Amino acid sequence: MYELVDFIVGSLIDKSKYELVIVEDGDKADIKVLVDKDAVNAVIGKGGKIAKAIRTLVRSAGHKTDKSYGVYVEER
Repeated sequence: MYELVDFIVGSLIDKSKYELVIVEDGDKADIKVLVDKDAVNAVIGKGGKIAKAIRTLVRSAGHKTDKSYGVYVEER
């Protein structure tokens, strides 16, 4: 899932403007996208539509595994 989120966010903004952090806890994994202040709007989107779409894709792809994934966008 890390690669999927990295690909999607990397196609939206420059790779130097964000970093990904994975926090795993048993059967749950959270992927935190830490974005620079000036680029956070490009990742969240108008009304949160882009962030919601990223979460939906990751959850759908995660159904093939035993883990549940969550994606969080945070400003750094």
